[in-house]
Amino acid sequence: MSRYVGLDVHRMTIEACMINESGHVLGRASLACTRDALEQFAHQQLMPSDRVALEATTNTWSVADLLRPHVAAVVIGNPLRTRIIAEARIKTDKVDAEVLAQLLRCDFLPSVWQPDPAIRQLRELSGHRSAVVRQQTRLKNRIHSILAQRLIHPPFADLFCKQGRQWLTAVVLDPADRLVVDGHRQLLVHLEAEEAKITTALAKVSYPREDVRLIMTLPGVGAAVAQAVIAALGDCSRFRDADHAASYLGLVPSIRQSAAHCHYGSVTKAGNSHARWLLTQAAQQVGRHPGPLGVFFRRLARRKPRNVAVVATARKLVTVAYYMLKNREPYRYALPERTQFKLSALRVDATGERRPKSKVGRPLEPQPAGRRTRRTPDLNSVYAAEGLPPVRVEPATPGEQRVLNACGGIELMKRIHQPRVRYSFRKPKPELTAAPGAATITLPTKTEPGRENGLPAFLPGSSG
Repeated sequence: MSRYVGLDVHRMTIEACMINESGHVLGRASLACTRDALEQFAHQQLMPSDRVALEATTNTWSVADLLRPHVAAVVIGNPLRTRIIAEARIKTDKVDAEVLAQLLRCDFLPSVWQPDPAIRQLRELSGHRSAVVRQQTRLKNRIHSILAQRLIHPPFADLFCKQGRQWLTAVVLDPADRLVVDGHRQLLVHLEAEEAKITTALAKVSYPREDVRLIMTLPGVGAAVAQAVIAALGDCSRFRDADHAASYLGLVPSIRQSAAHCHYGSVTKAGNSHARWLLTQAAQQVGRHPGPLGVFFRRLARRKPRNVAVVATARKLVTVAYYMLKNREPYRYALPERTQFKLSALRVDATGERRPKSKVGRPLEPQPAGRRTRRTPDLNSVYAAEGLPPVRVEPATPGEQRVLNACGGIELMKRIHQPRVRYSFRKPKPELTAAPGAATITLPTKTEPGRENGLPAFLPGSSG
């Protein structure tokens, strides 16, 4: 005979209620929320055929991990949806435990997806880094506030760059203000060191995951955004389609409909707020991309307010990411050079492996002194070097062909799938001018072998 056990879990105590298949209460128990108490409860009162229900809370996953080897199933309920179904006038811990057991027995308990340990670790680290970054922002805002109260305007747009920090150390302040500012600066240094350690740990956890590297090929999406999105979505196969994935992150409009009246409001803002915020920040960068996503953003921004275009592009990023993960295919219209930079930065943070840089391109004719060339590989070469599958060079469907023709994407496809050579000039070093009447001192420039007369080191046909 199957039994259904409802657990009302708190930080210090747990209230348990056991019922049979007919809904009759077989027993109750109160225990402390500790490992020893849970192990004792599982050995003495639970059976291998029992099904256990509890709501998602702070320590839910630890309780579920302890009980899962002793029972047939552990179901985690959504507390928001459970409250809507089973709202009672009299609410106690015993009533809540029995309600959970009855909902589980009737198969009415709204359950949540239970992530695996790897996703849980990614969520914890990503959330910890978000908290550290928020603390840094508070300290920076506090320093700006102190300077604004004293009518001191920093000469740098970024006060916390290298020159800005030197200026902040030397600026004249009252003793009390100097004490506060120096304290904030010391805390900021510690938080930045902590963020660097968390970033390295996240890179080591996420780099072996192909799904993180696939998401990073989207324009505007870096390692932090990809890690937060994968931590929030987890296994994308649990979503019916891309619209459900966007709804899970709260990027769909709210609807109020009754009879013939229908009102569409702002987005629902359900799900992981940190991942949703990072996606909107990534969407800000998409507007400068020459591909279809950038065209979508710019076209919408001309007709709608910018914030509407940003949120719509964030939802589009989730939609595209869903199909990329489903088909195990990276983004087809990524810029090779920027994508190579993002993926290699994650690889270096995770493994410390620095691959040799591409050799300087050999000019076809003598070039002026200081002019150099740099080869940029094609997109599939970048993906192959980072262990990602290749993408199609030609449009897959007639619909994709029409979209590319409308947004001018055909030329982009030709450009990103061909290696290119870029030319650059080295800026000459400035001359140091002494005081009036003194001789002018010119810094000696480093001359490469073979460039003594302004000619390139290796000419076409040479043995170099």
